[in-house]
Amino acid sequence: EVQLVESGGGLVQTGGSLRLSCAASGFTFDDVAIGWFRQAPGKEREGVSCISTGDGGTWYADSVKGRFTSSRDKVLHTTYLQMTSLKPEDTAVYYCATEAAPCPFRTGSSTYWGQGTQVTVSS
Repeated sequence: EVQLVESGGGLVQTGGSLRLSCAASGFTFDDVAIGWFRQAPGKEREGVSCISTGDGGTWYADSVKGRFTSSRDKVLHTTYLQMTSLKPEDTAVYYCATEAAPCPFRTGSSTYWGQGTQVTVSS
């Protein structure tokens, strides 16, 4: 069974940092794309970042470039989203998801999702 479990969310002040983790199991971790998405109340879900577990290639949304960094640990089957210089507009539920596709990927019926972790940035 494919499972993605996010952790690391919380409450932080503007300018602070958080590191989210996405622990993966139930599938071959070696060559997939794992994306980070977020959804704020009343807004559509948006892609934030994506990492290819094979070669480590990454993609970032313009809104987070230079502030967020994705990485992966192939031994632990875990990807990370290091978030720095956080802003109130980064407040959202953050989800990781996986597809057997290159980064960035469109989500659909074959996408597996984690349960999400709340990130709140206070002003």
